[in-house]
This record gives sequence, C-alpha cells and structure tokens, in this order.
Amino acid sequence: MKKLRDCIDKIKPNFMPGGKFAMFRSVFEGFETFLFVPATTSQSGVHIHDNVDSKRTMTIVILALMPALLFGMYNVGYQHYLAIGQLESVGFFTLFFFGLLAVLPKIIVSYVVGLGIEFTVAQWRGHEIQEGFLVSGMLIPMIVPVDTPLWMIAVATAFAVIFAKEVFGGTGMNIFNVALVTRAFLFFAYPSKMSGDAVFVRTSDTFGMGAGQLIDGYSGATPLGQVATHGGGDLVLHNIAGKSLSTLDYIVGLIPGSIGETSLIAILLGAVVLLWTGVASWRVMLSVFVGGLFMSWVAAAFASPVYAGSLLSPLDQICLGGFAFAAVFMATDPVTGARTRTGQYIYGFLIGVIAILIRVYNTGYPEGAMLAVLLMNVFAPLIDYFVVEANIRRRLKRAKR
Repeated sequence: MKKLRDCIDKIKPNFMPGGKFAMFRSVFEGFETFLFVPATTSQSGVHIHDNVDSKRTMTIVILALMPALLFGMYNVGYQHYLAIGQLESVGFFTLFFFGLLAVLPKIIVSYVVGLGIEFTVAQWRGHEIQEGFLVSGMLIPMIVPVDTPLWMIAVATAFAVIFAKEVFGGTGMNIFNVALVTRAFLFFAYPSKMSGDAVFVRTSDTFGMGAGQLIDGYSGATPLGQVATHGGGDLVLHNIAGKSLSTLDYIVGLIPGSIGETSLIAILLGAVVLLWTGVASWRVMLSVFVGGLFMSWVAAAFASPVYAGSLLSPLDQICLGGFAFAAVFMATDPVTGARTRTGQYIYGFLIGVIAILIRVYNTGYPEGAMLAVLLMNVFAPLIDYFVVEANIRRRLKRAKR
C-alpha cells in the first residue's frame, strides 16, 4: 500500500490547481479517497475523530449485500435449469456461472451509467465526487427481474440519478431512495418487463438484452404473482415445475423473483453485518417487520370467508417478495428515512403496514414494499418534525414546573 500511496502522491500535483490535469481534479480525488482515508481535517470547530468515513460505510453496505447477490446469481441458474428440465444434470458451479453471466452485465451497466453521470456533474460543478452511488449501483440490479433489458436499466438509472438525486443537490440531499426510483420508473414505464410470468426466469442462453424464449407449459410467476391472480378458495403456491412450495422454500429462496430479493436467509445475513457494524438502524428494521406482521394479522383476521383461504400467513408475507430486502437495505437508508429515534419506530412501522396493505387490497400490484418505502420517504421529514416539536413542548412544560 505504501508504494501505491507514493505513486498517487507523485502524480497528485498534476491534478491540483495549476496542474496540466487540473480540470479532472474531482475525478482524481474521487479515486484517491476511495483507496485511502482522507488525511485532511478542519482547521477550527468540529473535527472528525473516526477513520470510518462515508466511503468505508458504503463499502460495509456492499459487503452486506454480497450474500443476497451471490445467492441471487445461483438462483438465476437454478430457475433456468429447472424451467428447461435439466436441473438434475448440472452442478453447483454451472448454476452459479449461468447466473453470474446473466447478472454481471446489469451491474456493469448500472455503475457505468450512474457513476458516469455523477462524475460528469461533479466535474462540471467543481465539487468532490460523492460515494452514495456505490450502494445504489449495486442495489439496482438486485431489485429487477433477470430478464430486464440492459437499455431499460440504463435509461431508468439515468433518470433516477438525475431527477431523484442530482437535482436535489447530490448525495445526502435526495429525498427519495435512488434505487427504488429506478425500479418505480421501470415498473410504470415498462410494466411488461417488471411483472408477469416471463421476466423472472431466464429461459434461454442469451445474455444482455433479455431475449428469453418461453417453454410450453412453463410459468415463471412469482408466489406473490400467483396470489394476486388467485380467484378465491384455498391457495396452493407452486414453483415453475408445478410442485407446491412451503414456508421453508420461501426462507431459503429457491423461487422466482427479483435477483437479490428471494432468500430471507441471505438478506438476514446482510442485516447481521449492518447491525453489528452499526451502519443500519435496528429500530427501523425491527419496526418494518413488526408493522408487516401486524397488518398481515389484521388482514387475515378480518378477511371475507370467501377469500380467507387465499391469504398468506403473516410469516409468509414477510418472507416473500421484496419485503425483507426493503426492510433491511431500503428502509434503513439514513438519507431518505427518519432520523429521530421515535420517528424511526413510526417510519418503519408504517412502511410495514402500507406494504402489506397494498399487497392484500390491490390485486393489480402484487408487491407493495417499493411504493411503501417511497411514500414514507416523503413523510420522513414530517415525522421527525412532529417528534422534535413534541420533545420541545415536553421540555418547556418541565422547565415551567
């Protein structure tokens, strides 16, 4: 590392004011601070007493995402070979590398487009390059179906970075989660590529443009998609081979779904990393699950007898779809969420309630986590405002006494 540090120090003057590459100072500083913790401190006032800066925090989040990402790659291969009837004839590495080749282009497109825009804007404004997209760039490929065309991901990423982030001032100023805005743009602009039977399982060997070919008798509908189209009576969910699914299958995650959202075990491993390092708020995470379980119980308790058998159990509700992923990685975003302790409980609880509310009572939209988080992003500042005002009033009463 010392040789790398010496090399960077040697070329650094070329990027400083007066150097021949001064116009690229923001880009150089972005790479330098990614490799090394900045040694600069303020001359007066508040000083930083910790070597864990924003880039290191983002790195921890990316590490927490790895279990869900790696399992998602394996599951892409698993669903493909299950769909074509060749699952028994291939091994682990064949399944994993099929998924790797299917997912990797999406990650590359997300980072190239998003970071390209951020680098360009930072250079244009003469600002330091921020690190917020390091996580968003990884989240975006994980919350889309595997057959989403690359050009759609590029367009949606550009839209989200520009209109949900840069227009608000960049990292730390956005009021909406950038990855979820990307998914929302895709869902409402290209709904046929974000839902249905054909998009969650890659059934061909073509990579990149999502040109999968369906097989006779095959249905790649997610469990939540099956619930949404169920007409009443007892509900029995099945995989793409027609075999019934159990709660254990949902927990493990070998089911159709968005790339990184299927395995509860992998998501909870990421949650352990975030909580152990103190990066994410356990208050938000816990309250999202509590809100989801509560609303699931209410929906089941007051359901019409005709549809009572078609409702998922509270445990199944939080295991399926993007609920757990949203609770761990989306709702805990410190920029777009509530910041007061009491506000975090309220914020998380309402996300869980609204997500299940949308699922149960809006059959046209089987998933509710995305809209729930985006809606509460809007109300997070208001929640914090009322919490702070309540604290002020309580202290004023105490002072008067």
